[in-house]
Amino acid sequence: MSGTGHGDLSGPVREAGLLVPGRPVVVLLSGGRDSVCLLDVAVSVAGQGAVGPLHVNYGLRDAADADERHCAELCHQLGVTLEVARPRCPETGNLQAWARDERYGAAAELARRRGAEVAAGHTATDQVETILYRLASSPSRRALLGMRAREGSLIRPLLGFTREQTARHCAARGLGWREDESNDGRAYARGRVRHGLVPALREVHPGAEANVLALAEVLRGEAEVLDELIDRVLEGASTIGLARLRSLHPALRRLLIQRLADEAAGGLAAGVARRADEVAALPDHGTSALDLPSGVRAIAQAGVLRFERTPHAARAGPPGPKASTGGRSRPPGTTPENKAGGARP
Repeated sequence: MSGTGHGDLSGPVREAGLLVPGRPVVVLLSGGRDSVCLLDVAVSVAGQGAVGPLHVNYGLRDAADADERHCAELCHQLGVTLEVARPRCPETGNLQAWARDERYGAAAELARRRGAEVAAGHTATDQVETILYRLASSPSRRALLGMRAREGSLIRPLLGFTREQTARHCAARGLGWREDESNDGRAYARGRVRHGLVPALREVHPGAEANVLALAEVLRGEAEVLDELIDRVLEGASTIGLARLRSLHPALRRLLIQRLADEAAGGLAAGVARRADEVAALPDHGTSALDLPSGVRAIAQAGVLRFERTPHAARAGPPGPKASTGGRSRPPGTTPENKAGGARP
């Protein structure tokens, strides 16, 4: 976690290089402290003309319109023009997933028009909560890698700073923010991690959060080595002989199968690696197929393994951004149950 002695994070963020003077950037602005801090820092580093804030009003909370007004007043104060999206809420389905898709879809479209990157206000505190949530919910080493400061065109300039530091920045700059009351409860998994699990770990060891972040950094470095190892085995191919696959160490076999499945899916094909033994056991002769999680199908033909999307999955579209097996993390913006309701701290 980065440190700053005077509250203002603009200098350290500028030095990190994710925000660059004059480089266009779309800032996701909920009105919570982290996004308020991010917008202020982006204006300071990139300049008013380069910054395009985006607020998504889902209309799900009584305070949603007040959140939007606050964002508009903040943007007027900082001299930037706010874009507002007001998607229509579906009657059924996962509201968190819907809100995330709407938020990043609107940001991607605005970024395309402006030739910009997209900046999200995730912090080191979010990183700890995300890793702990994934550790509890996903039996995968990839779950422990956390979010990256850069994932394609998505950047997270505040990932090295804690929620307390973004609050100090806002206080030092005289900037107010909105509070989402649902953040204080335990209705969502993120709230249970934040208010239950993290304090419990802090009681076990005062350096627990720093240690979680340090471990994730180590694992990300090791994941890059694993990615290079898989590259050497595949040599640029999207297929592999079954005999060659079976000769690999079981751990490498799982990683390689996951990589090929991700590439076929056009995103993260969660859960495929757990079926690696079944995939490797496909027959060497003739043609056979095995349907796997995330809409992916393994096909063995004349002793050669390849992956493709199932017809239903192909019609539904890709599951998420591209990622390889060892070192890539989950889709942009995926923190423990990001809420659909507006301001997040």
